[in-house]
Amino acid sequence: MLTYEDMKQDETIKTYIRRAGESMAALGFTEHSFAHVAVVAETAGYLLETLGYDERTVELAKIAGYLHDIGNLVNRVDHSQSGAIMAFRILEHAEMDPEEICTIVSAIGNHDEGTGQPVSAVAAALILADKSDVRRSRVQNPDPTAFDIHDRVNYSVKKSRLKINEEHTLVKLKLTVDTRYGSVMEYFEIFMQRMLLCRRAAQKLGLEFKLMINEQQLI
Repeated sequence: MLTYEDMKQDETIKTYIRRAGESMAALGFTEHSFAHVAVVAETAGYLLETLGYDERTVELAKIAGYLHDIGNLVNRVDHSQSGAIMAFRILEHAEMDPEEICTIVSAIGNHDEGTGQPVSAVAAALILADKSDVRRSRVQNPDPTAFDIHDRVNYSVKKSRLKINEEHTLVKLKLTVDTRYGSVMEYFEIFMQRMLLCRRAAQKLGLEFKLMINEQQLI
């Protein structure tokens, strides 16, 4: 069976991720390459493993996380759908089980807040993992005076942590924000739709979603 490690070692997939990341950098977006997809893969796996999902489902979530942004190679617009089609071709060519392909492809195709929905546990884990990856190191613009709102908000986040509580009743995204670079209001200006999607994703996993910024609960 195909594994997350298999995906990470595949040179073709590495090329797609690298070039997709380069396209995003050229457009002035935050980092969407290897660092981001690795964080998303590991976080998605953590969520389902913590909630007691079987090992294979956890593995599928990691694979979906690793492949989820390759559609940016085609275009940022509708990248979840183009990425899902690319992933379908990759996984079918690798002769993955069709049921598993369906799980991964539908998760990737539903991870973006514009059109996505948590249609499965894997999709829900992918959404939460992707939308919670806000951090200073994702900013690619070297000139702080030229930051746009996305740069300011990401650069302002000194620490980010997504954690399920011991009772497995809620998942909390806890951010430490340096308001010299970006305000809490700016965070909501660009991330409100994403946070609402996170709430739906948490509900799919039987959890309540909470957002904490500088020790203040906002959602």
